[in-house]
Amino acid sequence: MLQSSKLISQGAGLAGALLKRAATLELDWDTRQKSRFEATDSRGRSLGVFLPRGTVVRGGDVLLADDGSLVRVVAAPQAVLKITHCANHGTPYDLIRAAYHLGNRHVPIELKPDHLKIEPDHVLADMLRAMHLIVHAVDEAFEPENGAYASGGHGHDHGHSHSHEAPKRGTIPIVASAPHVHGPGCGHDH
Repeated sequence: MLQSSKLISQGAGLAGALLKRAATLELDWDTRQKSRFEATDSRGRSLGVFLPRGTVVRGGDVLLADDGSLVRVVAAPQAVLKITHCANHGTPYDLIRAAYHLGNRHVPIELKPDHLKIEPDHVLADMLRAMHLIVHAVDEAFEPENGAYASGGHGHDHGHSHSHEAPKRGTIPIVASAPHVHGPGCGHDH
């Protein structure tokens, strides 16, 4: 069995020709959110994946096998609920409301400008329909948001640092204020 303990996020830095020749590994969300799993790639090779705990594998990521070969991950189509707004009775703003309510329930959710996707759940589907949203059961790739507290950051650069180190002036450090923590006693309502 081949092993992989290295993930190259979205194949960053790899030539397109290498990615096209790479074996593929089609995985559903349940498997891709695990840091350790076994799977069979498109060439029929058994692959044991051993990534750092908490690592989430995304469609488009590339695994480096211990023999030096590349394995490109594809998000497999799976059963999901696709949620859209009702053009006759609502607005796209209704999707924001739905995302808010789903987020309060800690539901893994894929956010798109014109739709949301969640894993099948008849109770949530009924709630969304009651909000005048359209809910369809479909088989599509599922790439939910990492969440604000996910490790590894948000994966893109927009020209400034998110460092939380206290700035220094000369040799005397300027002490940064403690980060704001949400919870009981934080001083304001949510």
